[in-house]
Amino acid sequence: MSPQNEDIFVFRNTLKWFSLGTLVCLLAVYALFQARFLITGPQIALINEPELQQNERRVFLEGTAYNISRLWLNDRQIFTDARGNFREALILENGYTVSTLRAEDRYGRNTTISRSYVYTPASFFSE
Repeated sequence: MSPQNEDIFVFRNTLKWFSLGTLVCLLAVYALFQARFLITGPQIALINEPELQQNERRVFLEGTAYNISRLWLNDRQIFTDARGNFREALILENGYTVSTLRAEDRYGRNTTISRSYVYTPASFFSE
């Protein structure tokens, strides 16, 4: 084998292994990218959150839930639309009320969001 042929053989062999390594790395990155939702677990994001102090007995909790199989508001199951959006009414008790949103994914992982509200009837101030 001449030195020129040997150099071509080494180059081709190196190029083959480099290409194979690059392909394996790209496949690994793609697999992690596709598995990102499985890795992160369930997520809840509230939008338009009501104020802490309320004069109305009924407030609405709305938001989006991702990567969930079930969703509860104060241990009562609620439902999302096809995009994961939800809007649910919460009736406040006189005084202090804590609301807890809990989501679970298909693997049993949970996440919760708790918010506190203080309800003072408007008639309380008018006396």
